[in-house]
Amino acid sequence: MVPGEPREVSPREAEVLAGLAEHLTNARIAHRLQISVRTVESHVSSLLRKYGVANRAALVALSGHQPSPSARPGHVEGIPVSHTSFIGRRQERQGALAALTDAAPVCLVGPGGVGKTRLAAVLAQAASASFPAGGAFIDLTPVGEGFVLRTVADALGLAERPPQPLESVVAERLALGRSLLVLDNCEHLLDEVGDLVERLRSDCPQAGILIASRERPGLPGERVITVPPLAGEAETLFLDRARAIDPGFAAEPAVIAEVCARLDGLPLAIELAASRVAVLGIDALRVGLQDRLRLLSGARGRPPRHRSLRAVIGWSYDLLEEEERALLRRLAVFAGGFDLAAATALMPDTPPSATADVIGRLADKSLLGVVGGGRWRLLETIRAFAADRLADSGETEETLQLRLRWAAGTASTLESRLDGNWAPQFDLVTDDLRATLADTPAVPDRQAHGLARSLAHLTFARRFHREAIGHYLAAADRARDAADGHQDLLSAAATAVSIADGPLAFRLLMRAADQVEPADQTDQAEAAGLRAATLSSALVVTHRYRGAHDRDPMSEHLPALIDKATVGTAAADSRTAALVAIARAWDQDGLEFARSAVEAARECGDVIVLLSALDVLTRAYARAGRMRAVQRICRERLTLIEHLPAHEPSAAAEIVDTFHSAARAELCVGDLPAALAVADRAQREDPIGEHPYLSIPKTIRPLALSGRFPEVFQQAPAMWEAWHQAGSPRSAWMSTAISAAALAHGLAGTGEFDLWRSRALEMARMEDAASSPVLAPFAAFVDARVAVHTRAYHQAAALVERAFAPFAVRWYEAYARSAGAELAVVAGLPAAAERLAAAMPYAEQNDWAAACLARTRGILHGDRDALAEAVERWTSIDARFERACTLRLLPGRKP
Repeated sequence: MVPGEPREVSPREAEVLAGLAEHLTNARIAHRLQISVRTVESHVSSLLRKYGVANRAALVALSGHQPSPSARPGHVEGIPVSHTSFIGRRQERQGALAALTDAAPVCLVGPGGVGKTRLAAVLAQAASASFPAGGAFIDLTPVGEGFVLRTVADALGLAERPPQPLESVVAERLALGRSLLVLDNCEHLLDEVGDLVERLRSDCPQAGILIASRERPGLPGERVITVPPLAGEAETLFLDRARAIDPGFAAEPAVIAEVCARLDGLPLAIELAASRVAVLGIDALRVGLQDRLRLLSGARGRPPRHRSLRAVIGWSYDLLEEEERALLRRLAVFAGGFDLAAATALMPDTPPSATADVIGRLADKSLLGVVGGGRWRLLETIRAFAADRLADSGETEETLQLRLRWAAGTASTLESRLDGNWAPQFDLVTDDLRATLADTPAVPDRQAHGLARSLAHLTFARRFHREAIGHYLAAADRARDAADGHQDLLSAAATAVSIADGPLAFRLLMRAADQVEPADQTDQAEAAGLRAATLSSALVVTHRYRGAHDRDPMSEHLPALIDKATVGTAAADSRTAALVAIARAWDQDGLEFARSAVEAARECGDVIVLLSALDVLTRAYARAGRMRAVQRICRERLTLIEHLPAHEPSAAAEIVDTFHSAARAELCVGDLPAALAVADRAQREDPIGEHPYLSIPKTIRPLALSGRFPEVFQQAPAMWEAWHQAGSPRSAWMSTAISAAALAHGLAGTGEFDLWRSRALEMARMEDAASSPVLAPFAAFVDARVAVHTRAYHQAAALVERAFAPFAVRWYEAYARSAGAELAVVAGLPAAAERLAAAMPYAEQNDWAAACLARTRGILHGDRDALAEAVERWTSIDARFERACTLRLLPGRKP
């Protein structure tokens, strides 16, 4: 397919494409079109395939789509909207805007309440035209340690693409053009923010970065803009805010100046005072300020400006009624905002209607900010003050317990809605769920355990896979009994498996097995069965998710594992018996072991166990060269996963593996359309989501064999680059896709055959292809087929020997044998007829091989009927290039 000339684009895809052209995130496109984010992701995946490109920027460029007149180039997401005028800061604005044009980090530094957030919002709005790729304004106030990168990715509408580091995903987005990233309220995360900014400056130096913090970050080359208290503009601010409440307010300029001076010119303090002047009058306000300053002055360990701000907030607090104070104190435990249900949970003895009334009064007095959608939030300085008052009241422990009860219940409710529209609500409360769990000690506790387990499940479903593992481990530490802790470790291991981290999964399973202990003598048999099942799963992981040829610490456990797994299982339940049978089948070669495992799995009735058993059976059939049987089993697996809950880690692991195995199985029987269909379905349904290089091999191999070379040339470089960005992990199984790209270049005559051939070896970490059990047959096929096409017969004998060598992994053996036989015939080798005869049995197992061997017979014997048969066979599997090559051997036959 020629880039820019896609297959037909549906009307909905056109709408999604228009959103991409406007640099909208998937979430904003979903909101505009009133569809789910998942549906948008599916449409984006489809468009990437149709256009044959690897990322969103290339998609928009190739499509030639222009933004609609209503599009807003350079739109920065999340800029706080204010309904009041912005006063002063001319010098700071000019300096910051000039610094942003130099692509250096700009840091707004000043005390709490001085107006850094408001200034940052004004700067972001003013500078947006200079940043056509848009960006995001992110408030880090509710973000805990370790979640800065995750929060930035969420704000930019980016998802995880394991194993590619998330910071690389963020850097790719910010490098698409001039982007602006604003990080507000960073003072509690300076080290983490500094590390992230340094990485982004290296990878995307043209991105603008604006930081607002009470403390200077100390970044190399940073431009610090000090945000001082207001001077002459303070009185203007006071008058503006006071007259917004009482349009007739008036006072002597000298008196207003005195009030502002007592407030140290801090905008937050000024606005709080102005909100009360209409009620108290200027004289009473002056008296109140005088009292508060005396009461709260001289607090040790605090800078003077913070003492003044605390005085203003303390005075406002003392003016509240007791029920208002009680709620404000307790609301301090919410860092990310709250709704009425959350607030009510902290006041269990107060009716919800009364709590709603108090919230309204606090909002009217500017002590609560209205977020929208029925949610409110404390300003950070007020929250810090309220937290101190909570500690002074002696209610902290009780309030934290109430928050834990709320968090556990909220997480459990969201977990029960995983099959519905749960994600938007989860995103609103995620920060507080995380913070609540972090505040619980790692000791047995029912509510903390429930929160950790639910949060793990939710974050997995949200595709925060590494985070989910951490929460499952936290759940295991808080479990009240061994059975719950064991299950949490199994879930953590399944999550690791789903993202192809076999070593971590193995370690977690071994830890789970070591923790199995019977509660009393009567539980000995049950504990033995549980340990056997867990050890069996660990053994299976070493085979399924780490190749047997890999040498690592896991390998030394293999000889003893199967023996341990069989101890005490004589009376085991059917599921344990099936798991042990599967482990034995992996550890011992042979169809009989594999068939016994499948029979045991069917008897136990667990679909997850059956999928695992069918996988080991495919290996046994593949080793026997029976690829049609492999195809049949993989199609059964595809049927079995249709109704599995993709948000469950154990199910997700089997779904991911099923798509991988099924795509390969269809290819290994030469059914190219079916292989592409599986790859297409995987793009839509794979629970791990889009991946820049793990998903592409499913399409590159059948595309190359089909002769759709332009699509291969579009996708292969993206896969290669993404693999490098992920740290170039050893990927022998994926090296066949790079070898397929070499095939496309060799047959198309681009001059890059040797380059991609060497890249396949680099990916497999081998000096020569024959040394790699996985790559050897496919590379032998590629070399032989290119030699036939280019008539490079000088090494034909050696290439044919390679094609007919015994292969340890036989997935692509049929391709090697058939291409080797054709090379022997066209090169006129002495034993060409014998090679053809030796390859003929493979025609039964592989449609591509059957077509190739029919063509070879036609060439050897001058048999036009055999050549015509080959043409029909090529047509049936949509092998366009091979069909064209065969037609050239039939003079007079129309294409």
